Amino acid sequence: MEKEKIKQQIYNYTVIFEPAKEGGYTVYAPALQGCITQGDTFEEAETMIKDAIQGYLKVVKDLKEEIPIESEKTIISRVPIKLSF
Repeated sequence: MEKEKIKQQIYNYTVIFEPAKEGGYTVYAPALQGCITQGDTFEEAETMIKDAIQGYLKVVKDLKEEIPIESEKTIISRVPIKLSF
């Protein structure tokens, strides 16, 4: 009997780490709407977002929806905004 081959694919997503007021980090993946988590340290937040993304993609797959692919042409930049009061 032949073993079933398991297909693996690697997906890459941009994630944003923001320092939380109470300490630690809030982290989210902009390409995956609602995929957000937190951690007390950068390392914990990184582990948590990887777990959150895996869970998110599993749900997408279970629902037989298309896995979101982040464009390689995505540009992340800061823009200065001048306010006059």
